[in-house]
Amino acid sequence: MLTRNCLSLLLWVLFDGGLLTALHPQLQQTLEAQPSENVFTMPGRRSSAQRVKRGWVWNQFFVLEEYMGSEPQYVGKLHSDLDKGAGTVKYTLSGDGAGTVFTIDETTGDIHAIRSLDREEKPFYTLRAQAVDIDTRKPLEPESEFIIKVQDINDNEPKFLDGPYVASVPEMSPVGAYVLQVKATDADDPTYGNSARVVYSILQGQPYFSIDPKTGVIRTALPNMDREVKEQYQVLIQAKDMGGQLGGLAGTTTVNITLTDVNDNPPRFPKSIFHLKVPESSLVGSAIGRIRAVDPDFGKNAEIEYNIVPGDGGNLFDITTDENTQEGVIKLKKPLDFETKKAYTFKVEASNVHLDHRFHSVGPFKDTATVKINVLDVDEPPVFSKPMYTMEVYEDTPVGTIIGAVTAQDLDVGSSFVRYFIDRKSDSDSYFTIDGSEGTIATNELLDRESTALYNFSIIASKVSNPLLTSKVNVIINVLDVNEFPPEISVPYETSVCENAKPGQVIQTVSAADKDLSPAGQRFSFRLSPEASTKPNFTVQDYRNNTAGIETRRSGYSRRQQDLYFLPVVIEDSSYPVQSSTNTMTIHVCRCDSDGTILSCNVEAIFLPVGLSTGALIAILLCIVILLVIVVLYVALRRQKKKDTLMTSKEDIRDNVIHYDDEGGGEEDTQAFDIGALRNPKVIEDNKIRRDIKPDALCFPRQRPPVEDNTDIRDFINQRLQENDADPTAPPYDSLATYAYEGNGSVAESLSSIDSLTTEADQDYDYLSDWGPRFKVLAEMFGEEENYNTDKVT
Repeated sequence: MLTRNCLSLLLWVLFDGGLLTALHPQLQQTLEAQPSENVFTMPGRRSSAQRVKRGWVWNQFFVLEEYMGSEPQYVGKLHSDLDKGAGTVKYTLSGDGAGTVFTIDETTGDIHAIRSLDREEKPFYTLRAQAVDIDTRKPLEPESEFIIKVQDINDNEPKFLDGPYVASVPEMSPVGAYVLQVKATDADDPTYGNSARVVYSILQGQPYFSIDPKTGVIRTALPNMDREVKEQYQVLIQAKDMGGQLGGLAGTTTVNITLTDVNDNPPRFPKSIFHLKVPESSLVGSAIGRIRAVDPDFGKNAEIEYNIVPGDGGNLFDITTDENTQEGVIKLKKPLDFETKKAYTFKVEASNVHLDHRFHSVGPFKDTATVKINVLDVDEPPVFSKPMYTMEVYEDTPVGTIIGAVTAQDLDVGSSFVRYFIDRKSDSDSYFTIDGSEGTIATNELLDRESTALYNFSIIASKVSNPLLTSKVNVIINVLDVNEFPPEISVPYETSVCENAKPGQVIQTVSAADKDLSPAGQRFSFRLSPEASTKPNFTVQDYRNNTAGIETRRSGYSRRQQDLYFLPVVIEDSSYPVQSSTNTMTIHVCRCDSDGTILSCNVEAIFLPVGLSTGALIAILLCIVILLVIVVLYVALRRQKKKDTLMTSKEDIRDNVIHYDDEGGGEEDTQAFDIGALRNPKVIEDNKIRRDIKPDALCFPRQRPPVEDNTDIRDFINQRLQENDADPTAPPYDSLATYAYEGNGSVAESLSSIDSLTTEADQDYDYLSDWGPRFKVLAEMFGEEENYNTDKVT
């Protein structure tokens, strides 16, 4: 390759110096095309086809990049054997850069580069050349393609495309620990000379780091580099081409290397004793101070855990770690009291949380310091002797009775007197009072356990010297029960005994209840009343646990003789004063099977046939009920058929007493029934046959006694009733005559004019015409009657 480049350069010097006027580039080392023969006819010069040998064959030319001369750079020369120097041949050039980068002399065929070229921009150009007849413009040679290559020179320095670099390596690493690999690139031609051969070196950063000159790998060069001494390193790397020889171009980059932390340092307290002052009024759980151990490590390697070494005061305090500041926060676990103890001393240990086994040989990764706490005296409120007071008082205790006392003291130096008072928010009804100086509590109202069995209120104590300092305590007062109510059987029992019961058999277990509040250990006792002790039927067995059993005293009980027994039981409590009550239990005698299972307790079952099951009895009763229902329905239907169709409807009550099924002439038909007799008792027909029935034979008319004027309607209706009862022609069932009376005894009084003491002549019916068209016919009818009566009177 070097020989070919030197030969090309020599040829360029010879052409540029004008030593050669014709060129047949036959360089076999660089030419790839083979000689070829072409047959063509030149018009006017050859009469027949001749075999002509091509006189110019080439493959590529070379041109130097970055040429800075004043004249165009000579590239090469094109020449054809047909060119005899007579100026009849014209050379043309086309392709990449033809006319803009490269030019050709049309007569001589010389090619020049008219501007400076950069191989890194374009390494070669592909062009086409042709020789034509200047007169005929016809090609003398076929068009041929050739390449002009730009010859590289070392005009580009190596560059670090990824720089500047950032890397890290753990502190205390051994020599040769890998850090980073850098890489520089050179834009020059790597196939031509050493222009692109790069060598790496360190300009700044020794003796801490080293670099491989060929690969660019950076490694540590010193052992045990300590991050706490120096954490950041800046290394300057150089890359030089031409293999690092003199005259080569160089490029640099910066590598920032950080030593990462490892846990190679234990925590240390800056002082051995810490003094803290804490007021005795500090709340439990509050922070009372902070201490700190210093660890030069970083991150999780600097995390510290604090612990209190068991000893004096260790049970009163606790210590935790602040995650943000890595300080030890001392907190109070129990209340402090200056009057009890004024100072505390204990030790605190600080240790690393995350340990590195590679540095165990350095020593224990912990440290210890002493903490001294001085308790400061604070003016405190009074302190009650108990956290809560419980008292008892009997109900109905007289007002003003002292039931207990509370005590509070001022424990500060130079103690003050204490005042007591009741928090009225907790005792709004003022059931109790308290002595302000002594703290004794007394009743202020009569107490009733059945109303309120427990009182809970607060007592406040304050210092006389500083009333703002107060303390509070709860007082619970239990109201004790005075035995007022006797015990009774807790629930009503349904007790039964089998007819085949044996003596000593328990037939019922009973318990008692008392409305009074039973104190602990109260007992109820059970026994028979004295009058029942003489009867040997049943007895009561007291179980001594507030229950008792009812037992039989004889064998065999008969329901036929007696189906119920009444057993009086006396129950007595153990309170003072003793209360007792007699409770009567009802015991039923029942029929049972051999296992004692009750079959029946009804008295009626005694007279039923033996052996008839309950299901059979229910079936028989059900059949009887069905038969009775059928008979009742049948009788009702028969009676319904016998009813006369002329029966008056009970729901159709009008002025006509008797209802007929025949249709009349409407409102103007007044001949169907004469109601004048009801309107005016004076108008009575002496002889009138009943019209509500059709008699089978003629009968004599009934004689009615005359009715005097102003006879009461009640007497008139009673008379009609007696006549109907004595009338032999009246049917007994198929006709119903209804007489209704409304008079002085009615709540609504009279709704008609039947009972009116005045005659129709005294009535005024003009108001009917004011009621509208619906009452027009009625108004005309009564108006006519009024005119008739007027005429009759006149």
